[in-house]
Amino acid sequence: MGKIEKDENENVEESQMDESQSLSYEEQLQHVSVIAKPIATKKVAKKIYKLIKKAAEHKDQKTLMRQGLKNVQSSIRKGEKGLLFIAGNVTPIDVICHIPGVCEEKNIDYIYTPSRDDLGLAMGAKRSCLMILIKENPDYKELYDDVRARMKAITTSTFLN
Repeated sequence: MGKIEKDENENVEESQMDESQSLSYEEQLQHVSVIAKPIATKKVAKKIYKLIKKAAEHKDQKTLMRQGLKNVQSSIRKGEKGLLFIAGNVTPIDVICHIPGVCEEKNIDYIYTPSRDDLGLAMGAKRSCLMILIKENPDYKELYDDVRARMKAITTSTFLN
């Protein structure tokens, strides 16, 4: 009897994850907060998720990647550098609205992605994630530099307009 209930709970979790994946990029953008600027384009978002997946699969994942508000915030305060990916569909937005200001003070590149569920899935977790900080590593340096260049292009075009 307990096993049946457990299987039903797993099916409910899987169906919830499928619902987030079934939303297209444009539909996800409709749920994004007003302050989520600069936001990644569809192509850049795919590259971001690919970079997160590579960092998560690396053997030194604990040192290369920080996830969650509390962990990322403390590591930024301690002076760690990298690329910061913030979920744009966070509610209430007051939870993360101070992070862009902190990033600009510390010269850390950041960008919003449309879905916190997709950030979690890219990491290989079943739970969603508010933000992820990824540090540079030679194993994925080419992808890291490509994402950084695309982020800078989006950031400059967003804030110049």
